[in-house]
Formats: sequence, C-alpha cells, structure tokens
Amino acid sequence: MDVTTARERLEDMLVELDRSIGVLRGDPVAVREYSAADAGSDLTDNDRAQAMLTVATAQRQAVVEAIKRVEEGVYGRCVDCARQVPEGRLEARPEAARCVQCQGKRERRR
Repeated sequence: MDVTTARERLEDMLVELDRSIGVLRGDPVAVREYSAADAGSDLTDNDRAQAMLTVATAQRQAVVEAIKRVEEGVYGRCVDCARQVPEGRLEARPEAARCVQCQGKRERRR
C-alpha cells in the first residue's frame, strides 16, 4: 500500500474512532449524530460500553502511532525487527506496527 493511501485510510479510521469514542462516552453531539444511546441502559450495557471504549481507545492510539510512522518515513516497517510488513497485512490492518512473526511473539508473551 502506498504511503498516501495508507495515510488517508488511517486518518479516516481516526475520525471514525473519535466518533465511536464520543458515543461511548456519552458525548451529546456524537450520540445525537449516531442515535446510539439508549436511555434505558443497564449495568450490562454500561460494562459492554466500557469494554468497547477500551478497545476503541487502544485502536485509536495504534492509528495515531501509525500516522506518526508515516510522517517519520518508517511506515510499513516492523517496529521490532525492521523487516517490511506484508502488503496484505497493511491492507487489512493499516495501523499494524509489526510483521506477523513479531506480532505473534508479542501476543504469546501476554
């Protein structure tokens, strides 16, 4: 994926994540815009929303870091081993910071 396309996709993802985070946090403008709030939510819905907020916030951070790698001219290189991240991986996950092998190692350590 060329850097221009990657940057556009990452910036689009950032906008969508910011909207989703706004809805999950109960931002009135975001809630009105997406009609995603239900006044009758219970504790389970609140727990689910908190979990979704945690995931969206982590993904947002990954997108911000990917945009920074674009700006630094190192986008598409694994942050651990510096090898090229496969094109297919970047197509599927433009925010990917690691090649498949390094990501697998990282996940096994958790």
